[in-house]
Amino acid sequence: MGNAAINIVALLMFLMFLGLGVGGTILWIWMIVDCATKEKSEGNDKLIWILVIVLTHWIGALIYLIVRRPKRIQELGN
Repeated sequence: MGNAAINIVALLMFLMFLGLGVGGTILWIWMIVDCATKEKSEGNDKLIWILVIVLTHWIGALIYLIVRRPKRIQELGN
């Protein structure tokens, strides 16, 4: 009985981390596409944000989502 409970907990942890990994990757791809298609091309802003997102994976995507995207939507309306 104890072995089965450990196996269930291990399976649930595996599924949780798999879901977080897949979700982080989807967020990462979404933010790369969003930045590449909707960010204005003045100066190096677009290039810098794309590099931040690409090189820091989901953490950079989350930073872009929280910090830059709302500001861009407010400024440009898209």
